Amino acid sequence: MDLKTLKTFQMIVKYSSFVRAAKEMNYVQSTVTMQIQKLESELGVQLIERGNGKEFRLTEAGRLFHDQSLQIVKNMEQIQTNLSNLQLGETGHIRIGVTEPTASYRLPGILKGFMSRYPNIRISMEFANTPMLSERILRGDLDFSLCSAPDLGTDFYFEPLFKEEFVALMPENHPLALKAVLSPEDFRGHRLLITSGTCPYRRKLEMVMQETGNLTLDTMEIGSMTALKFFVESGLGIALVPKIIAEPVSAGTTIRTIHGSLIHMTFGLLCKASAYPPQLAGHKLYLYLKQHLKEQSF
Repeated sequence: MDLKTLKTFQMIVKYSSFVRAAKEMNYVQSTVTMQIQKLESELGVQLIERGNGKEFRLTEAGRLFHDQSLQIVKNMEQIQTNLSNLQLGETGHIRIGVTEPTASYRLPGILKGFMSRYPNIRISMEFANTPMLSERILRGDLDFSLCSAPDLGTDFYFEPLFKEEFVALMPENHPLALKAVLSPEDFRGHRLLITSGTCPYRRKLEMVMQETGNLTLDTMEIGSMTALKFFVESGLGIALVPKIIAEPVSAGTTIRTIHGSLIHMTFGLLCKASAYPPQLAGHKLYLYLKQHLKEQSF
């Protein structure tokens, strides 16, 4: 029993005619007759009672089979459509990981446009830092991530998409607010609000500080990059934050640019080396993100 045979049976019932069913299905009438005979043989019951001439009627089994086969055909057609859309990348489920501030400040508007264009693609997002997202990718829990470059390794493919510009955010009456541009050496003697030890930018900051010989910073660790601005507003210290977070500047605070290697950090797409480029629906999302994130970068 196949889908074509079920459709033929339904056409016969719909038009009460083998001849009309054959015409609608673009078959010769003998093909329609053979299909119904084969169907009845497979089911072991008679579905149609033929009368004199072209007259026929459904048996009780035929009526039951017709009623229940309507949903079967509908489900099979939907499955075929879904599989076709899947192959075209028009449907599917994509699991992505994202770091802040990309997750909160860049993605919502981009994903709104993507999901309007591809309403049948479902997206799940997980927020974490780059090391955690890297582990999740290797375990197969995520398809790809938007984050900073991972530690060196051959298991990953990383494609830079945009640069996040960082600025120094501080209370407007802070002594460093008197300078237009800051350098890492300027932070000596001032409390610096920093992210957790697993944050790639924190590690970059520490490396720069070691290069300048500034190893005695007064620091206060704040676990969330997006929370830093609120601690600055409270006057607890200064923080190096992505410009996209700092602007618009809150009342009582101000920002200063930083020169040197602290001024930006590269973010991009991270996935298994064996999974690049993403396929099907993932490829649609990858191309869309690549286009729209690069418009905000470099």
